[in-house]
Amino acid sequence: MLDIFNKMEIPSSDQAIQGRDEALQITNRHFVNGNPLQPPFPDNMQQSIFGLGCFWGAERKFWQIDGVFSTAVGYAAGYTRNPTYEEVCTGQTGHNEVVLVIYDPDIIPYEQLLKYFWQSHNPTQGMQQGNDVGTQYRSGIYVHDAEQMRLAGISREEYQLRLNEEGFTGITTEILEAPVFYYAEDYHQQYLAKNPAGYCGLGGTGVNFSEVD
Repeated sequence: MLDIFNKMEIPSSDQAIQGRDEALQITNRHFVNGNPLQPPFPDNMQQSIFGLGCFWGAERKFWQIDGVFSTAVGYAAGYTRNPTYEEVCTGQTGHNEVVLVIYDPDIIPYEQLLKYFWQSHNPTQGMQQGNDVGTQYRSGIYVHDAEQMRLAGISREEYQLRLNEEGFTGITTEILEAPVFYYAEDYHQQYLAKNPAGYCGLGGTGVNFSEVD
């Protein structure tokens, strides 16, 4: 297992754990709202992927939003195929803990999801979030089309201005085209609904992007 210092650096593809061809098996039913976690989804739905620290609390933030059809936690933006939680925690997969958000853009536009994203964590901390340290806790937006990429970039610039006003340092959030999303183990899915007293290290800066409806 890597030490804390090494867990602050994303490994190269050659250094990463190889992984496996078999995907982890999950129950394809959202524990909170009963909707599917895996495709196919209704034709009017869109999706995006966000990383903002420990995925337990991050997922709960999104499933509570009106217009979000389904959420699932998983691993993305690394190298290991179908990684396990234990492998991700070593820092040797390169993956981030992320939330897949399936949403109805007629009810909740992508711009609003971005506002919730920025305000729900501290995007200036690099390879950690609060007391959670390592590359798996980095801030990230993983987009599915050019319009999401454009809006994500604009929102980052706008929130940086708000952070500057409050004395925060530069945003470290990565914005990338959506990589392969690997579903996390079944017990992680909607974890805080199954375990209401469970750990949640999610915390924002206290700086509002703007008024969120």
